[in-house]
Amino acid sequence: MISGPGDCMIAGGMVGWRNPARYLAPLAIAAVAAAAYVIVHSALADKHTAASLTIVQPTTTTTRARHKVSKARFYVVRPNDTLSKISARTGVSLSTLEALNPNVSPDSLHPQQRLKLRR
Repeated sequence: MISGPGDCMIAGGMVGWRNPARYLAPLAIAAVAAAAYVIVHSALADKHTAASLTIVQPTTTTTRARHKVSKARFYVVRPNDTLSKISARTGVSLSTLEALNPNVSPDSLHPQQRLKLRR
């Protein structure tokens, strides 16, 4: 059989088929977007935990028996903190925390909120 110049012998079996790249391109874009999200999200999470300081140290220190002892005056609230967790972490009693921070509601602590630990 002789074929004419308009006949395409190379893709003869693919008549009616769509190019697979039409399906692979959006999948590749979605995969790149998902990978970028995961990388950025983990970098921000690492930066957030590294940058969030829990105890702010005062600039003055006192000297006792040749050792420098400094006591934090403020505590910066972290996510999921409660007053009892803060009390256990800092060694300041719960009643003292409540007395030093009368305007703070124990049920609504916010991350990055500063609580007074000492007078």
